[in-house]
Amino acid sequence: MSRIGKLPINIPAGVTVNIEDNVVTVKGPKGELTQAVNPSINVTIEDGSIHFAIDEKNDQVEQKQKQAFHGLYRALINNMVVGVSEGYKKELELVGVGYRVSNQGNLMEFTLGYTHSIFLQLPPEIKVETKTERNKNPYICLESCDKQLLGLVCAKIRSFRKPEPYKGKGILYIGEKIRRKSGKAAGAK
Repeated sequence: MSRIGKLPINIPAGVTVNIEDNVVTVKGPKGELTQAVNPSINVTIEDGSIHFAIDEKNDQVEQKQKQAFHGLYRALINNMVVGVSEGYKKELELVGVGYRVSNQGNLMEFTLGYTHSIFLQLPPEIKVETKTERNKNPYICLESCDKQLLGLVCAKIRSFRKPEPYKGKGILYIGEKIRRKSGKAAGAK
């Protein structure tokens, strides 16, 4: 049995959880999320908390896979509960001369040293804020109730200009440390 899967999820005030036909729907002040759950996992609501148990009668999935699902679905639904009650936030910065970002609603425009600008249309579930201040790196703040979607969008933005180890340029998470390399000039002696 999974250690993570055994832990119950407390439902905070203002959040409602509905379970129908192995589909869990979580509603809260920040939004609504749904997740389909494998039939080998039983999801129940007792005393204001969500509990997960492995269905031993279901023989369609082998035991090792059931244990993996036990922890997986508990973690996914916990992320949903936290997302609709508190929300998730990721912050990125653009490090490099001439790197700029701007947004008009959910349409973002990046200038990253290529011959063209890059445009990215964000999903409506994500709120974006960009700042460009003098003598500071351009800043992007993304907020959403869906942790998976937010991570995917951040990974897509980073893929436009990954951080490189020689000059430290690229799109980085705030507080991320890049392991720097010395380059060939330092190794020639």
